[in-house]
Amino acid sequence: MENSEKRRVEVCQNRSCRERGSGTVLAAFQAADLPENTEAIACDCLGQCNMGPSVHVTPDETWYCLVKLSDVPVIVEQHLKGGQPVEAKLHPRLHARYSF
Repeated sequence: MENSEKRRVEVCQNRSCRERGSGTVLAAFQAADLPENTEAIACDCLGQCNMGPSVHVTPDETWYCLVKLSDVPVIVEQHLKGGQPVEAKLHPRLHARYSF
């Protein structure tokens, strides 16, 4: 990713994801020490309801599933700051090589 390109961490806030805690996941991303040019935002349904809370990182096109509050610091440090996706949380259908 180029330094000038904005990175977004989109956290689904649709009903099924919210019932599984996506509100606290979003709040944790927003409170985290995110890298420059990175923002955490609420978004509508990402279409992965059975695997929520869902998190989509753009422009990386990385999809995380079943994200819990305790996963946020790991995603921030390893992926957003370190450039390495957190394999254990990657959506298995969208990142087939990392399937569970």
